[in-house]
Amino acid sequence: MKSERSEQRPTDYVMGEMTAEEREAFEAELKNNPDLVAEVEEIKEMAALLTAELGGNKGALSEEAKGKIEAAAQEKGDVELPKPTHGGLAPAAGNDNGKSGKVVSLPRDGKMRTPFYRRPGLWLAAAALAAAVPALWMTAQRGGLSEQKPVVLVSQAPHAAEPGRYDVPAATAMATMGSKPIGAGLAAPMKQHAGDGLRSETAYPGNKFDSFSENPFQNPTKEPLSTFSIDVDTASYALVRSFLTRGEMPPAGSVRIEEMVNYFSYAYTEPTGDVPFAVHLDAAATPWATTHKLVRVALKGKNVQLSRMDGVNLVFLVDTSGSMSDPNKLPLLKQGFRMMVDSLNPTDRVAIVAYAGSAGLVLPSTPVSQKSTILGALDRLESGGSTNGGAGINLAYSVASEHFFKGGVNRVILATDGDFNVGATSNEALVDLIQEKAKTGVFLSVLGFGMGNYNDSLLEKIADKGNGQYSYIDSEVEAKRALVDGLGGLVTIAKDVKIQIEWNPQLVSGYRLIGYENRTMAAEDFNNDKKDAGELGAGHTVTALYEITQNPTAGPAAGPNGGLKYQPSSEPAPATGELCTVKLRYKDPAGTDSKLIEKVLVDKPNQEMSADFKFAAAVASFGMLLRKSPHAGSATYQSVLDLAEPGAGNDPRRRELVDLVKKMAQARRE
Repeated sequence: MKSERSEQRPTDYVMGEMTAEEREAFEAELKNNPDLVAEVEEIKEMAALLTAELGGNKGALSEEAKGKIEAAAQEKGDVELPKPTHGGLAPAAGNDNGKSGKVVSLPRDGKMRTPFYRRPGLWLAAAALAAAVPALWMTAQRGGLSEQKPVVLVSQAPHAAEPGRYDVPAATAMATMGSKPIGAGLAAPMKQHAGDGLRSETAYPGNKFDSFSENPFQNPTKEPLSTFSIDVDTASYALVRSFLTRGEMPPAGSVRIEEMVNYFSYAYTEPTGDVPFAVHLDAAATPWATTHKLVRVALKGKNVQLSRMDGVNLVFLVDTSGSMSDPNKLPLLKQGFRMMVDSLNPTDRVAIVAYAGSAGLVLPSTPVSQKSTILGALDRLESGGSTNGGAGINLAYSVASEHFFKGGVNRVILATDGDFNVGATSNEALVDLIQEKAKTGVFLSVLGFGMGNYNDSLLEKIADKGNGQYSYIDSEVEAKRALVDGLGGLVTIAKDVKIQIEWNPQLVSGYRLIGYENRTMAAEDFNNDKKDAGELGAGHTVTALYEITQNPTAGPAAGPNGGLKYQPSSEPAPATGELCTVKLRYKDPAGTDSKLIEKVLVDKPNQEMSADFKFAAAVASFGMLLRKSPHAGSATYQSVLDLAEPGAGNDPRRRELVDLVKKMAQARRE
């Protein structure tokens, strides 16, 4: 039986929703597969028919028409085509077959195959294509249906009709995923489309997301060390949620699994000594590959109240360029900052710098006791002009430095869509500028807004180099989460936090770090205090997951050990039961020399996953499914639900994820 992914490919191809690599591979297969060629040709004819019949009004199917298409798709014999309704199929003039819709029969080599209208699988595809209008109409308008690379068609041998031959995934029969708002409070329904049940992200071609390949499995006899910087960014999860809520599949570059996992808090115990964070290690069977193990490396930062700090000095750096005029940009930004100001102490200070064609000081550093003055300055912000982000950054850091609180929180909070187009506009120039400014002790947090010209690529980089956190704000709920609930995270308790794991090749034959692709480091960078790494805020949790393989033939490598624990230069070390040794380096917030922590994870056969561990695994497997990861194994949206439910409880954020996955499972009919 063909897989869902295999069966949806012809529709993806016709709709122009394959990557260049996928299209090339598919066309190579077409050359040697007459049946596949026939299927593509039929879907093309269907697309042309639906474009002609539905393209004019560019509207969605009515609920009545959707229901009739779905009902027709389930019939195993003759089907009555949907009668004309608003937005539905129009009857064909002169059609004498007694049906209410247009009938297309497709001869092959002079022989008649099962008529078009008798094949339920193709009606499922029809539902997908029809539900995709106006996406289909837009594709046709820009030539998407006719601008495919030419295919060399081979002769098509006739074959007997097979009732199930042309079935496509049941998900394609869905005209909608439902209209219940997800997460951010956005009411747009998740509209069905071919493939994963959602449209491709084509409505916003100006967005910029970095592409990356997932970490591969490594052999510990050749690569015994895995080194990476921690990451407390959460933007990816909010971006993914926002795309899915609008009924669009998120671009693969927006799905950063570590940010999705770290969006959620976990029940890790807090540190008790002088070390600012606790380290937790555990392992259990991998849910999507049960012969593998999943290793969890987790940090829990100590909680520090802002009131205990020696002052809070904030500069709101606000993008007021013309691209920020949308309701989900500057107006939402202002509302978020109002909530934040309401949560600060009277002795804290706030300044506002705005930038468009040039940068200006909207509000000098002002104590929060003068709240009405601060809020009035926020209210007066208006959008217009081009975007000179570099000038604004320089001015914001200058203002923050003038009112620097030694032993306090000193931070610039940049709020923008990242559409820099004047001044230091290249990613490299802005990243270098931010990295230099971070040396002053003023850290940077980044808040992303809106969609359409959104520069995720740049915003993630400057938050990283600015010793801060990157969040995406798509609603007042998310603004409150980032700016009010996460206020304590502005207090940096450790900086340049790096993790290095040495794997024991006697017990581990392969390992793969899940996520953190743009945070990996060279092994020698671990002991180099000049190398920048991630910051940990008060109360933050950090979770990293490794998938490992084990087999009885694994053993230590020969040759010099280079200071390695598990790979001596001569005799194989005796088995210790240790899967790995985990080392961490960090600096105090104002320090320059790192401190070292070391812990060991001992293998425990048949170790059960806690509900909290299951939830983290659920989020990771959800991310892999969204990325169409080759490492997703047996994962399905239903298996994600099964993992997530035990740990979701009544937590609203976790329940939101469960609801989101349920809609995806419904779209795939899992």
